[in-house]
Amino acid sequence: MKNWQHPGGKLRRLSPADCTDKELLAIIIGSGVKGKSAEQIADEIIDKYHSVYGLMGKSLAEIEKIKGLKLVKATRLAAVFELARRIVKYLEKQ
Repeated sequence: MKNWQHPGGKLRRLSPADCTDKELLAIIIGSGVKGKSAEQIADEIIDKYHSVYGLMGKSLAEIEKIKGLKLVKATRLAAVFELARRIVKYLEKQ
């Protein structure tokens, strides 16, 4: 098993399907903050909301309460989850 420096490398080398929820969140987050990596921020999200599904529908203000998620990263996460919601809604109509 390869020890990746960042999960983006794993995604590029293998595939998105080979990444865990934590790794995919870390890719979306992009970078950490002083003393906290993107992977650690992703861990905190999963711990706080019990899964990535628990993050869906949270407000920007709620997301920003996690250390390392300021406005830009919180906005990025909210956009990804909104796209996911729209895809699910579209698929339900099919």
